[in-house]
Amino acid sequence: MIPNLTLVIQGFAFFAVVWLVMKFGWPHIIAAIEDRQNKIAEGLSQAEKARKELADADARVADEIKKARAEAATIVDKAHHQAAQIVDKAKQDAIVEATKQKAIAAADIEAQAHKAREELRGKVAALAVAGAEKILKREIDANAHKALIDQLVTEI
Repeated sequence: MIPNLTLVIQGFAFFAVVWLVMKFGWPHIIAAIEDRQNKIAEGLSQAEKARKELADADARVADEIKKARAEAATIVDKAHHQAAQIVDKAKQDAIVEATKQKAIAAADIEAQAHKAREELRGKVAALAVAGAEKILKREIDANAHKALIDQLVTEI
């Protein structure tokens, strides 16, 4: 065998295999590669789109949170204001009630003082009559004596 002829036949066989692969196999391989590249590009564009949507959603969430916090602060301020009004009204009502109770107590004290004065006048009149009886050793008209003592008390 001639080594050069073997080399030439092997070269033809190699080129024949390369030609067959280039003619029938290569287009399928290139198509699969291009298809895979297109899918990867689509995936990357969708990922970028999703990233942008996520950023937009985060911005909207941050705005909603700011609005909710502002609204909550407003509600809390209104509640504090309303609580202060309720406390002020309760204080005013308590002052009015205390004034009423004080007036009632003053009227009660005045009535009891007047009653005590009347009782004291009656007792003083009885004692005066009894003392005058003992002094004069005779009975004095109690009604006349009471009228006399009432006249003296009103003059004083």
